[in-house]
Amino acid sequence: MKAILNGKILHDDKIVEDKVLLFDHKIVNIVEEADLTGIETIDAKGAYISAGFIDLHIHGSGGADVMDATPDALETISSTLLQTGTTSFLATTMTMSSRAIDKALQNIQLHGDRVSGAKLIGIHLEGPFINAEKHGAQDKAYVQPPNMALIENYMNEVKMITLAPEIEGSEHFVKQLTNEYPHIILSIGHSDASYEESRESFAWGISHATHLFNAMNPYHHRKPGIVGAVLDSDVTCDMIADLVHTHPSTLELVQKIKKEKLILITDAMRAGCMKCGIYDLGGQRVEVSEGKAVLEDGTLAGSVLKMNEALSNMKEHTSMDLVEIINAVTKSPARKMGIPKGELREGYDADIVIFDENFSIISTLVNGEVKYRR
Repeated sequence: MKAILNGKILHDDKIVEDKVLLFDHKIVNIVEEADLTGIETIDAKGAYISAGFIDLHIHGSGGADVMDATPDALETISSTLLQTGTTSFLATTMTMSSRAIDKALQNIQLHGDRVSGAKLIGIHLEGPFINAEKHGAQDKAYVQPPNMALIENYMNEVKMITLAPEIEGSEHFVKQLTNEYPHIILSIGHSDASYEESRESFAWGISHATHLFNAMNPYHHRKPGIVGAVLDSDVTCDMIADLVHTHPSTLELVQKIKKEKLILITDAMRAGCMKCGIYDLGGQRVEVSEGKAVLEDGTLAGSVLKMNEALSNMKEHTSMDLVEIINAVTKSPARKMGIPKGELREGYDADIVIFDENFSIISTLVNGEVKYRR
């Protein structure tokens, strides 16, 4: 048994003080006081204590990328994310050759549960089942129709798929996955679907939208498109709160409409937590400068956003309170995935973050073990 005391605990949609968080590898309880004799204690010294952050969309960090397809790359990403407060993540692939994707998926299947930092909790397949007209930083040369053969060996590991429902074969693919593999979140993204096509795809089984506004048709008052369909429904969505991919006013608008249906992601590439310079994403050259990652033609190429920076941006530029902001990277993504994380609740995984009023990470714990300390 261990305990964290003297902190402001984010629990049950409130901030509670003068209580003690008890845990081992799972959360045990939150109590008024406890006999701490013989118990290892952590003094939060007035800082905030929350469940660990969950990133449902991240390609890389610390100089490594999921598509490197090596155990070392996964370990580097896992260990680097601890400094941002992230304790769980979906390893996100790119639209590349089928062979490259298979190699990356196989690497995750064989080595994903061996990382020592943030937990790799599954695969997010971003493409290649997308619309080539909305490829963004994905390489459109490798776009292909939905194909069960590409993922059939990895159905336990795949937790999310971003696809364009308007392309041929998507309806059958979505309905089959919804029926046979309900644990997989199907997300509309890199798509040019109309409002009507988007709404129809929600009926098939698509229940989420990937980096809303980015790599999709724009909202128009006569053609509301994907954005209009998402805002007009109960599907969840995620956004990149780096102030590069979306304007602050857009973040404020969406959070007011979607509320707990909004999830924050980083979409970070290998330059995350690294210096500015030249990197690559999906085999394409990326220049990183002043918090922005772009291809040679100026197309945004993922981000270099840290999750704790996203929270700071939301605090500064939206009307969300602290609990709502933290829920967008803890409770909301965990509930979307149906996993016992994201809340400091009895029996849930003891993935815990201690941070200050500026969202600077003080300590990160995974499975009750301190993995990062400032």
